[in-house]
Amino acid sequence: MITDPKTAAWLDLLDPGDPAPLEALRAEAEQAEVPVVSRVTESLLKAVIAMKRPERVLEIGTAVGFSALVMCSVLPETAEIDTIEHWAPRIEAARKNIGGSPCRDRIRLMEGDAGEILPGLPADHYDLIFMDAAKGQYGVWLPHLLKCLKTGGVLFSDNVLQGGTIAESRFALDRRDRTIHARMREYLWTLTHTEGLVTSVIPCGDGAALTVKTRTEE
Repeated sequence: MITDPKTAAWLDLLDPGDPAPLEALRAEAEQAEVPVVSRVTESLLKAVIAMKRPERVLEIGTAVGFSALVMCSVLPETAEIDTIEHWAPRIEAARKNIGGSPCRDRIRLMEGDAGEILPGLPADHYDLIFMDAAKGQYGVWLPHLLKCLKTGGVLFSDNVLQGGTIAESRFALDRRDRTIHARMREYLWTLTHTEGLVTSVIPCGDGAALTVKTRTEE
């Protein structure tokens, strides 16, 4: 977490919580050490959805289905979610959790590698994209994401500050972390220096980037 522990704990106390089934799913995921969106980032995501009121949402990184179900709980009743997951054990868990929820007819689980699925998605189709998957692939997937995001749409990228270590010198990092940090720095630079994109990087949770696509490339 980027926020100091005392402030982070206090912010969690402000969170009104989710409906009981979602709270139970969060507890189950955390006990199994499955990464799910932090409470403070969840609050930000809900606020963005409440402002944007998207009809079509794309999620990259379903995990056990927690964030898809959270988004569905605050989306307009006519909205739909496509969510991508490639790891078989999590696909099985997500299928069970989504299938047993009131949102089962509004969430489509797309099984497979995002790098293979994204190029085939329709252009200018999604109002909001939530990205919370392999951090080293964010930059690789970005052109496909921007293609299928509508003008005026929002790209919400989670975990972009790597718990605050993104600001460290590469020599202060373990060798295994240097590549992913370099890729994430490049990704954030692209988001903040590309014409037609307006981006704010927010130091909440492990860092979130909110990007609005202001125009479609010719």
